[in-house]
Amino acid sequence: MESRLPPLNALKAFESAARHLSVKLAAEELCVTPGAVSQMLKTLEAHLGVKLFERVPRGIYLTDAGRDYLPSIRNAFRQIAEASRRVAASNDIGTLTVSVTPFFASAWLVPRMASFQDAHPEIDLQIVTSNTLVDFSRSGVDVAVRHGLGRYPGLRSDRVVKVEMVAVASPSLVARLGRPTSAGELAGWPQVHDADRKGWSLWFQANGIAEVRTPRGPSFDDSGLLLKAVLTGQGAGLLPTAMVANEIESGELIQLLETAHLEEFAYYLVCPDNRQGLPKIAAFREWILGPMAQSAAAER
Repeated sequence: MESRLPPLNALKAFESAARHLSVKLAAEELCVTPGAVSQMLKTLEAHLGVKLFERVPRGIYLTDAGRDYLPSIRNAFRQIAEASRRVAASNDIGTLTVSVTPFFASAWLVPRMASFQDAHPEIDLQIVTSNTLVDFSRSGVDVAVRHGLGRYPGLRSDRVVKVEMVAVASPSLVARLGRPTSAGELAGWPQVHDADRKGWSLWFQANGIAEVRTPRGPSFDDSGLLLKAVLTGQGAGLLPTAMVANEIESGELIQLLETAHLEEFAYYLVCPDNRQGLPKIAAFREWILGPMAQSAAAER
């Protein structure tokens, strides 16, 4: 039957005291009192049934048994530290779970993923699609890409790419209200909104209209649902140009005015502040914010 292991704290106290040959210095290193170190050493000696230290007025020194015991304990702590380092490192490579909106995944990320995999074959990307904010503490997601203003308390947020936005409406709504000739005319239209309800305000500001009424109308955290609401005539909507290009071409939607880049309204890479330095996350950030993102911005 395997013998019971000594208490870990007692082993730490032994290694520290043996290294310093001082109970006081060991106590300072372990952030406990000298009395606590002395008690842990006595507990270890009682557990082993041997004396590890000789106590003298000016300090302590190792007995023969203590000198024989010390190398194995030091080696055990080194092995624990190395194993812990390897486990921590394994969390920095392997699978990187990225949460993105369905539209961003299909229109931007997936067509470009091969270049990341070529640069980092040791990291496997796992793409999960969602339009809602991520609970990083529970979801298992490492990083997320979200469309909005990039203001997420406690999270690092880096702008990936600005998006060209276009105001669109269904033919039935245009037939009822008439085609607008200026941005100001749209202020009185029924509108559908993103979850933050900031898109239209930013769009009006970009078109030189500072004062608009408080946004009213339904809002959606899913751009696909927002598009559906626009298609069914519930209001004018702001959507990425690339997302509605086919609907505009087919006549299902009418582009109301010129497209616009909203400076703050963009796709942002988001991750917890305390995880941004992990190698796999840093590698993904460097890639997505680098030349690939710049070229994507130029395309738009």
